[in-house]
Amino acid sequence: MMESGDRRPLASRNTRWAGAIARWLAARAITPNQISQASMLVAAIAGGAFYVAGQTTGTLRIGSLLLAVLFCQARLLCNLFDGMVAVEGKKAEADGPFWNEFPDRIADLMIFSGVGYGIDMPGLGWAAGAFAVLTAYVRELGRATGSPGDFSGPMAKQHRMAVITVAGLASLLEPLWGGENEILTVGLSIITLGAALTTIRRSKTLVTNLKAR
Repeated sequence: MMESGDRRPLASRNTRWAGAIARWLAARAITPNQISQASMLVAAIAGGAFYVAGQTTGTLRIGSLLLAVLFCQARLLCNLFDGMVAVEGKKAEADGPFWNEFPDRIADLMIFSGVGYGIDMPGLGWAAGAFAVLTAYVRELGRATGSPGDFSGPMAKQHRMAVITVAGLASLLEPLWGGENEILTVGLSIITLGAALTTIRRSKTLVTNLKAR
């Protein structure tokens, strides 16, 4: 989906629970930039937990997978509330645009490289991270040249987190058939391919927009 403003279209932004939490955060000495910066920390925990899960078995693996998917969702919550506190809470800062984007790129790299190293396929993890960064690069290149922000998929940020979350939860079932990280491998492969296709799709849209001027 494309949007003329700088914000990703999110249905959760209009929910009561999100509004209540955003107002609570805005009423305290918490800045949008701090929330954005926290997303890097939770992503590092998620990536580390995925690594441990890929290298272990039994109870430790189960706990690590649950921790990883929990902190992937926490990353999305940080992405939700930094914008809400900045805009709805009227606490936007001059350097907000940097902190709105930079931590997201670090977060993608931390999570997907963690998965990759955990399943002994670091190249696949870095590929997923690289294409995730490219999707954002093309979007921001479009904005820099006067085009609307392109948040289209098939593997935008929320889709990437959904896939790795589902893969992490489904991996809990692998001991039933003696599996070993196959689901995380498939999930990471889907993210890599989907992010590559998203990059191509956004690039084609951008080139079309530029030529139409």
